[in-house]
Amino acid sequence: MKRRVERLRAAAAEAGLDAVLLTSGVNIRYVSGFTSSDAVTLVTERECILFTDFRYTIQAKEQSPDFALCEIRPETLRDRIQEALARNRCRRCGFEQLHMTVAEFQEYRAMPVEFVPFSDEIARLRRIKTPEEIESLRKAQSIADAAYEKLLQTIHSGMTERQVVAELNYISGILGSEGPSFDPIVGSGPNGAMCHAVPGERRLQRGDLVVVDFGCTIDGYHSDMTRTFGVIEVDDAARRVYDIVLEAQQRALAAVKAGIGGREVDAVARDYIASQGYGEHFGHGLGHGFGLEIHEAPRAAMTSHDILEPGMTITIEPGIYLEGNYGVRIEDCCVVTENGKINLVGSPKELLMIS
Repeated sequence: MKRRVERLRAAAAEAGLDAVLLTSGVNIRYVSGFTSSDAVTLVTERECILFTDFRYTIQAKEQSPDFALCEIRPETLRDRIQEALARNRCRRCGFEQLHMTVAEFQEYRAMPVEFVPFSDEIARLRRIKTPEEIESLRKAQSIADAAYEKLLQTIHSGMTERQVVAELNYISGILGSEGPSFDPIVGSGPNGAMCHAVPGERRLQRGDLVVVDFGCTIDGYHSDMTRTFGVIEVDDAARRVYDIVLEAQQRALAAVKAGIGGREVDAVARDYIASQGYGEHFGHGLGHGFGLEIHEAPRAAMTSHDILEPGMTITIEPGIYLEGNYGVRIEDCCVVTENGKINLVGSPKELLMIS
């Protein structure tokens, strides 16, 4: 954590700031190690302070030993922060404008300190993952792979989408996941044509393609994968669509390496799908970074200006969605290297059938 604090201080100094106020749980955890969102941290040139209430003081001492603990009540938080800013003679303080309400900002703005938007710079510190972060991501995905394998052995036609989700969450937890990376997506048959389908009471039935998108969590770090499988049997048209998506994904995966743009990687998959006559049925971006949040920078999309660097993470998840019929998506989560990528996902990609 000391190294992360040093990097935050360096970014603040470069921006002409005397302090940085962190209010989002994910960035508080990244900088201090504290895992509750009921806290605020202030980092100045001389001090690192974690403000939280009585419920979390023992936890804060254990998780954030390098931070001075300031126990507060909700009504005293702003006063304690103002005192700390004055004590450190701070005149300009960076803050997370993307994680603060207007009402909260009005209270901070009343202090004799200039508050400067700093969310983008804080997020930029998290773009390159350390070996320790990558190991946590690898462990999370290893659990997801094992959970998916077990899921295919457990589920069957006649189950509802919600039952599949319940089974998946149970298996993942038993295998060691701290929790789902996000609410799992299970879309069967025509529901699979909705990119972010909400699992419901539809039952898996013969001829369905089923899209399953989920992730597991270790040390707060999120994995992300999608697989599409069939129920008993699917027709030749569905198999062809599946093969097109798989080929698009393989081509994009082969293009991933340091120095390539997110827009370029997206184009590899998008152009191939378009060449096969399904361009209008792939309407979302190809991928996104992942880490302490399931969606982080960089992005692989038509509008992306990101350039991939070693240590960045990126998902590769092309899809084809045919309204009223089915959807197909295949997703792997990867770590960018100098000459390619490390694909963290080990689950098979051939079109599997369940009974």
